[in-house]
Amino acid sequence: MINYSEDKDRQYHIQVARGEIGRYVLLPGDPKRCEKIAAHFDEPRLVADSREYVTYTGYLDGEMVSVTSTGIGGPSASIAMEELVRVGADTFIRVGTSGGMALDVKSGDVVIASGAIRMEGTSKEYAPIEYPAVADIWVTNALIQAARKLGQDYHVGVVQCKDAFYGQHSPETKPVGYELMNKWDAWVKCGCLASEMESAALYIVGSCLRVRVGTVLLVMANQERAKQNLPNPVVHNVEAPIETAIEALRILIREDRKNR
Repeated sequence: MINYSEDKDRQYHIQVARGEIGRYVLLPGDPKRCEKIAAHFDEPRLVADSREYVTYTGYLDGEMVSVTSTGIGGPSASIAMEELVRVGADTFIRVGTSGGMALDVKSGDVVIASGAIRMEGTSKEYAPIEYPAVADIWVTNALIQAARKLGQDYHVGVVQCKDAFYGQHSPETKPVGYELMNKWDAWVKCGCLASEMESAALYIVGSCLRVRVGTVLLVMANQERAKQNLPNPVVHNVEAPIETAIEALRILIREDRKNR
């Protein structure tokens, strides 16, 4: 394909080049979260700042690692992954936020997404809807080990991914609200843990590109708990999923070195 970048050595959207990125990459949505994550690296340095894509690279246990923001939603997340893979990355952990759905998923908890409901559009341009959006088992296991080691209150299971934030939070105002509300009720009855916007696309793109992908999320609040008048504070501190992802990378690095 055509490289539209002015510097042909750099990827068009994320503006990074081969040699600047580690094989292990953390993927927050918010660009401002990248510096916070990079503070956990040794020798972190800013590599690129382009559009919604901010990238830092540093080291964990002597291994080069990176963090790149993806912006909001599947389209921009898929672009980030495509271009990161082109410059050598092969292991990804989404570090994000979510809204709880299951009643036992409380504000401040951590959700590790073993799979994702494809109620979004990006993944449909990669794979038929029948193909499941499933996390890499080794990344998922590393996240579980990390959450246990750190004493996090965590849950493992399926999350729902959508494109319209306000379709979730005010479906009754939308012309297709009847469909949104019926499907939401179905996801809750099926045991879906939380709702977010990127994992389904990342899992499908990862499957197509043959790379490893997992997700760890902060639960900010839970609208199902609010409906039941259960305690439901809003939590903004993202350190729990960040620390879980960092520890999971350390586990993956150790395991990968053993298998070289």
